[in-house]
Amino acid sequence: MTHVLVLGGTGFVGRSLCEKLVERARGGEGCITVPSRQPQRAKAIQLLPTVELVQADVHDEAQLTRLVAGHDVVINLVAILHGSEAAFAHAHVELPGKLARACLANGVRRVVHVSALGASLIAPSRYLRSKAEGEAVLRSAGLDLTLLRPSVIFGTEDRFLNLFAKLQKVFPLMPLAGADARFQPVWVNDVAQAIVNAIDRPGSIGQAYECTGPRVYTLAELVRLAGRWSGHERPVIPLPAALGRLQAMAMECLPGEPLMSRDNLASMQVPNVATGAQPGLDALGVHATPLEAVMPEWLARGGGAWRLDQWRRGAGRA
Repeated sequence: MTHVLVLGGTGFVGRSLCEKLVERARGGEGCITVPSRQPQRAKAIQLLPTVELVQADVHDEAQLTRLVAGHDVVINLVAILHGSEAAFAHAHVELPGKLARACLANGVRRVVHVSALGASLIAPSRYLRSKAEGEAVLRSAGLDLTLLRPSVIFGTEDRFLNLFAKLQKVFPLMPLAGADARFQPVWVNDVAQAIVNAIDRPGSIGQAYECTGPRVYTLAELVRLAGRWSGHERPVIPLPAALGRLQAMAMECLPGEPLMSRDNLASMQVPNVATGAQPGLDALGVHATPLEAVMPEWLARGGGAWRLDQWRRGAGRA
C-alpha cells in the first residue's frame, strides 16, 4: 500500500495526475490525499475513488506537517505563473522548504517535485530563478527526490492553446510579443503518467527529467495552429521587443491575472525545449504524444466548457 499526498492536486496537472493515481490504486496501491483551501470547488476530484479531499492551507507549515504524516510519497505541483518576487519565492522556494522540513519531521523521504524546463539560478525571469531555488532547497534536504521539468503543458483544460483559440474568436488579428520563442509542448496526461511511473521506479531517485513533446514550435506557430483548429485563424503580427514589453506592461495593469507579463517575456528568452542534458519522458516509460493527436478535435468543438473569463478569475491554477 502506498499513501500519496498531492500538493496542487486540484489544478490542471493535478486533476490528470489524480486520475492516473486512481488507476494505480486499483491494483492495490493505496490511497491519495489532496489538500485544498476550497475543496468544495474541486468537484472533479471529489468524484474519484480512493481520493480524500481535505481542507487545508499547504503554505501553513504546521498544517503541512500534519498532512505529510502517514504518507509514503509527496508530490508537489504547486506553482504560479505571475507575481512579484515575493509571490514567486512564497510558492516556489518557501513552500519546498516547508515541505522538506515536514518530510524530515515525519520520516517521509520520497518526494516528486514538478519544476520547469529552463529553471536556472541565472535565468532572466523571476519564475525560472525561483523554480531553480526551489529545486536547490529540496536537493539540500537529502530527500529521495525526483525532479520533473516540463515544457509548456497542453491539454483540454490548458490555459495556453485554449486561450489563444478563444482570443482569435474575439479579435481580428493577433499582435504577439515573443513570436519567435521556442516551445516543445507536452501533453498533461504524459506528464501525469511520468510522475506515477517515477514513484514506482527507484532508479528515478536523484534524477531530473526533461518532459517534452516530440516537436518544437515557435509561439507564432502555436498561435496559428490554435486559431486554425478552432476555425478562427487570424493574422499574427510579431511585435518588436520594446513594443512587446509595453504590451505586457499594459496587460499587467488590467484586473485579474494578466494574459502576459514582462516576466513571461523574460522566461521566453530561454528556449523552452529539451537540452538533452537530462533524460526525457522515454526514460520513465512514456512515449510523448504529439500536439496534433489531442488538440485539433478539441478546439474544433469549441474547447468545451473552458471560457476566457476563467483566466481572469485564475481558474485552473496548480
